[in-house]
Amino acid sequence: MNAMIDLPVSASESPVIETPSPSSPLIEVRDLGKRFGDVEVLRGVDLDIERSEVVCIIGPSGSGKSTLLRCLAALETYDAGEVRIEGELLGYGEKNGRRVRASQGEINRVRRNIGMVFQQFNLWPHMTALENVMEALLRVRRLPRADAKRRANAMLDTVGLAHKGDAYPSKLSGGQQQRVAIARALAMEPHIMLFDEPTSALDPELVGEVLQVMKQLARDGMTMAVVTHEMGFAAQVADKVMFIDQGRIAVQGKPREVFYDAAEPRLRQFLQNYFDRNAFWSRGGEGETE
Repeated sequence: MNAMIDLPVSASESPVIETPSPSSPLIEVRDLGKRFGDVEVLRGVDLDIERSEVVCIIGPSGSGKSTLLRCLAALETYDAGEVRIEGELLGYGEKNGRRVRASQGEINRVRRNIGMVFQQFNLWPHMTALENVMEALLRVRRLPRADAKRRANAMLDTVGLAHKGDAYPSKLSGGQQQRVAIARALAMEPHIMLFDEPTSALDPELVGEVLQVMKQLARDGMTMAVVTHEMGFAAQVADKVMFIDQGRIAVQGKPREVFYDAAEPRLRQFLQNYFDRNAFWSRGGEGETE
């Protein structure tokens, strides 16, 4: 961001972790449930994310989008169902026939190939852009400093910031800081990238530079799950779009099916509200005066 799941085996056997076939989904979610107290945030969510697939998750605020993403990265514990990452159960194991919470080491091992980018950049203010990208390589991967620096420079180049390695976060724009955060995640060589509204904290004129990096990742074949309010990005880049409402996946399909052909009333209302609101601001925020 390591130990085996404690499964019952016979004395003559050792635990074996099956390697998923290249054709199996990288992420499999079945009947996922999550509560915060009395509030049911996720209800019976089923989801597959295939290799090199880009899945965009849309929906109203409070619908469970970010919670779903955090469950996929084991940043939240889920209460029901299961999440499998590359064929392995995330967050839980089995002991004496009962499901038990996995150790933190086991959780880290299963999610080792997941990178996540948040709404906020979360960069260390006292470190340069290069040092921010190097930090996990040094502390988690324990690479030699020269190797970590070489990889970090390569990742900054990937996001178009090779010339900003010596800059501190305070000297970078919001878009540049988010690109450093993406470089930091990419440096760990993830198989899957999760993006939680990565442009929501940016000024509108800076959104495009982050989306361009994400589009290039998609073209390069990175598997991605993206919670986003950028409908144009979802329409252009996603292989599959999911609309979540009240903790359930109400609609999912190819972008055209979701954005143009959907018959689900709640989705149509959501999209109408979204486009009406954006049309309002494109007119300079001037509403009707009569």
